[in-house]
Amino acid sequence: MLATPPRRWKALALTTAAVLVGLAAPTLTASPAQATTTAYDSTYYKNAVGKTGTSLKSSLHTIISSGVTKLSYSALWDALKNTDQDPNNSGNVILLYSGISRSKSLNGGDSGDWNREHVWAISHGDLTTSTGPGTDLHHIRPEDVAVNAKRGNLDFDEGGSTFTNSGGSKADSDSFEPRDAVKGDVARMILYMAVRYEGGDGFADLEPDDKVGNGSNPYIGKLSILKKWNDEDPPDAFEERRNQVIYDSYQHNRNPFIDHPEWVDEIW
Repeated sequence: MLATPPRRWKALALTTAAVLVGLAAPTLTASPAQATTTAYDSTYYKNAVGKTGTSLKSSLHTIISSGVTKLSYSALWDALKNTDQDPNNSGNVILLYSGISRSKSLNGGDSGDWNREHVWAISHGDLTTSTGPGTDLHHIRPEDVAVNAKRGNLDFDEGGSTFTNSGGSKADSDSFEPRDAVKGDVARMILYMAVRYEGGDGFADLEPDDKVGNGSNPYIGKLSILKKWNDEDPPDAFEERRNQVIYDSYQHNRNPFIDHPEWVDEIW
């Protein structure tokens, strides 16, 4: 049985803006991520708790880079069938951007299949599919083949239009906006990658920036939007279970921003 660490979390706050003349309509905004407590704070995260800024980032990099089991690209197929299993149908996986529940057996490259989506686009820093950042399970998710192609290597931002099997996700010429239910998931995966890969072992130093159109540079934007999504969409049971399964059964490291979403603002 998976041990899910206890946590305290936040709720969205409804605020009303004051204006000089008349009344403004109420606006739904997200409160900054509040401090959380997990069962790993006195063990796994003990050298990070209480730190901020570059010191926190450096400590987390050391923690999540130590004792890691690296997966091959082919090993991701079976791993994803476990990490992304539909909680209501053990024979299916949930597709990240689409939200569709699809049979685990429909993995591959044909129309109607699901394949391995790199949330940190593989071309941003030339990750490749050799064992390393391009096979890091924390940012690889199942997605419909056509939807995966629609996202391509676009940076993340708000705006665009929906498309076939989008599930509410949107795309335009230079950016991709995930459906609301996984915006925080996407943000925390991107920021995990930025802490995990700091230019060692021959891999690129991955970092978020606040623009789109990053191309082959080892950057993904927009940081301001990713931070907003982290606040608006806190970790849910699916995301927390996924983090635990990766830790227990596969890579043996954790995404710290799922356990401590408030660390996003402490670093960035």
